Amino acid sequence: MRKRTTPKDAKLIEEAEDLEYLVEDKRAVWRADGARARRRQRRYKNLLTRQLVSQGPDIEGDVLS
Repeated sequence: MRKRTTPKDAKLIEEAEDLEYLVEDKRAVWRADGARARRRQRRYKNLLTRQLVSQGPDIEGDVLS
């Protein structure tokens, strides 16, 4: 089983598609229903997005428009 998603994983994200790859339900077989799995995925995506915003741009000249 893969490890849980943590805020430290934000450094692995370079494009939006990386977020979808990185955040996956590692305990899908244990979930009671799909709604809980979707809710958890949404929380992890929001957590990583907040972490990326707080880090700011990595490379000089890389600005958010």
